[in-house]
Amino acid sequence: MRVHAVHQLVANRLQQSTKPFSARGSKVERCSYCRIASKYCICLHQPKPFTGFATLLIYSENEVLKPSNTGRLIADVCADVHAYQWSRTEPEANMLALLSDAKYQPILIFPENYLFETNHLLERDKQQQVQNKIPLFIFLDASWREARRIYRKSEYLHHLPVVSIQPNKISEYVMRKSDQEQHLATCEVASLVLDEFHLNQASEQLQSWFAVFKESYMLSKTREKRDFTRPVLTQYLSNN
Repeated sequence: MRVHAVHQLVANRLQQSTKPFSARGSKVERCSYCRIASKYCICLHQPKPFTGFATLLIYSENEVLKPSNTGRLIADVCADVHAYQWSRTEPEANMLALLSDAKYQPILIFPENYLFETNHLLERDKQQQVQNKIPLFIFLDASWREARRIYRKSEYLHHLPVVSIQPNKISEYVMRKSDQEQHLATCEVASLVLDEFHLNQASEQLQSWFAVFKESYMLSKTREKRDFTRPVLTQYLSNN
């Protein structure tokens, strides 16, 4: 199994915690990597990561330790992944250096309705605007309210080109309920972004891996209808 930046961020956060993580589902004994109940761990089946793009996940404080977080799934399929916890007053120096690295073209993923005028919205020929650089897709991994705050309070995001995703399907994210059905999980947004940049194989792999994650995660939910034969995982293994 490949240990990546999201795993490292979670481990560092746990080391710094002064009290145990306490939230819904906190009593479940979980794998420290996939965060699924240990007896349903999917780490052995982690997909081979894709190259040709990079990912930066900026986490809110509340999101880092949530077992239902899907940012780690993006990291599972991306070879060049970076993850940091957001700080309003002390942004990570390594993260700022990444954003200014000449080999990357940073691209913020954020709804156009909430953008400042200093951001440039990429609408057509998105791949051409990357040119010879590596696209660095930036996801604000947080609740919608937290993501808006992160964006507003982070000047280093205000000059970046932006891709705005307008989902045409209701979210399949069933682990946590959103206030609005059209709000997608972070990995669902990432899948749509990859598709728009013609990274189709990575997009399809992420969708498949998300389905495996959902199925295995929900097996520890006692109030949900569960199929312990894990047909989604079986289908995934037969295709990979």
